Amino acid sequence: MAFFVPLQPNIKTMRKVIGIGETILDIIFKDEQPIGAVPGGSVFNGVISLGRAGIKAAFISETGNDRVGRKIIQFLEDNHVDANSINVYPESKSPISLAFLNEKNDAEYIFYKDHPHDRLDFVLPEIQPDDIVMFGSYYAVNPVIRPQVQGFLEYAREQGAIIYYDVNFRASHQNEVVKLNANILENLEYADIVRGSREDFEVMFNKHDAETVYKSQVSFYCKNFIYTQGAEPVEVRGADHISRQYPVRQMETVSTIGAGDNFNAGFVYGLIKYGITREMLETGLTTEQWDGLIDLAQQFSANVCGSIHNSIDSDFAAQKKREILDKNII
Repeated sequence: MAFFVPLQPNIKTMRKVIGIGETILDIIFKDEQPIGAVPGGSVFNGVISLGRAGIKAAFISETGNDRVGRKIIQFLEDNHVDANSINVYPESKSPISLAFLNEKNDAEYIFYKDHPHDRLDFVLPEIQPDDIVMFGSYYAVNPVIRPQVQGFLEYAREQGAIIYYDVNFRASHQNEVVKLNANILENLEYADIVRGSREDFEVMFNKHDAETVYKSQVSFYCKNFIYTQGAEPVEVRGADHISRQYPVRQMETVSTIGAGDNFNAGFVYGLIKYGITREMLETGLTTEQWDGLIDLAQQFSANVCGSIHNSIDSDFAAQKKREILDKNII
């Protein structure tokens, strides 16, 4: 992996978000028939939403040298996300997934990946203090690319970035938990904020409630914890002994694909909108700050559930862009 160490500018620039994760083309089925095909990936979906909402964003990943890969790169650029750290492998095909929506519009996935083996080569983007790094899913613990991911996280930490870790550990990898446990714990230690679902922690640790997970698995490594559980309330634990619960907004869903990814995006958007710094996260956010961040996270998540797309729609994005324009953030 090539490293680029940027010169530090003398003036303060707009904070930005850097995501690292997989790219994939999601082909969506309803009643066994395809109803859409959209570029996706767990961190990818959130970064696209942030780019649409006016946040300066970049994405680190890889694609194959094919029509799907070209579509993914064009999709990033069309949504104002810097794609300069996307590595295109000339002899690989880009991965696709089939997402089958059930009666509740939750998705069951089948993944197809034709890469001969996982690789990750990229030029490090410029990172300034209080920029935000988003990472997660199997990509964050994959042993084959672990040295590159870990090197990037070390660099981000040294530069003073806020690191947001979405665990997103699927049951399909349950048989690898023991092998991956060291990588999972290292990720918790790198993180300033950890977000995970009830299913994630049941699969990884066989733990079934927010308080138990936080005290036994997370708090030693990271003080700021978000625990989601589908339609049940969101639980928050934070530095300075914060403990909060937030009911989930009830709504009709078209698809829940991207719901968690955009929860992350809304929270990260809030970190920038409300001027939350890494130092503030370390000392402890106020209840009012947590309330505002979770509200935005739920707004983003609810919006994406109203369509088959993986990221927020253009009208909602324009509204959020105006909100940060009004605060002179961009």
